[in-house]
Amino acid sequence: MEWFTKQTEGLCKLLNVIAGCALTFMMLLTVTDVILRFFRMPVVGAYELVAFAGGVVVGFAIPMTSFKKGHIFVDFFILRFQPKTRMLFHLTTRLMGLVLFLIIGWNMIRMGMDMLHSGEVSLTLELPFYPVVYGIGLACFVQCLVILTQIAQVFGGTYE
Repeated sequence: MEWFTKQTEGLCKLLNVIAGCALTFMMLLTVTDVILRFFRMPVVGAYELVAFAGGVVVGFAIPMTSFKKGHIFVDFFILRFQPKTRMLFHLTTRLMGLVLFLIIGWNMIRMGMDMLHSGEVSLTLELPFYPVVYGIGLACFVQCLVILTQIAQVFGGTYE
């Protein structure tokens, strides 16, 4: 199980690096666009590029955030439970999350296929949408791996 956890963490780190690069790109592009607008030379398609990068940032950062338990977690209520009840609560919520992200990931892949076959592109730069949609779908499946490691931790008594 340790091998699986390390592999999942490696995938999460890779996606997180990509998200960080996309965030840096968004920041640099926005600053450049604002400066160039002062000289009446805006960056063409900046809005579209920031939107694409924003999708990458949000989608690709989810697995690492979940792996590191960086999301909001209200444990005030849960800590009052007995250990077995707490374990059941964690197991139930992880299973619901697994089903949710499997559905989201599957539908993102289907949506990407539809966009690929229809040839849907952005208005100004005519960039295809499907690579970003596929990437977010992939990130959802990596999130499923993270949830599986958390389920194993619940059963192993090391989750919390």
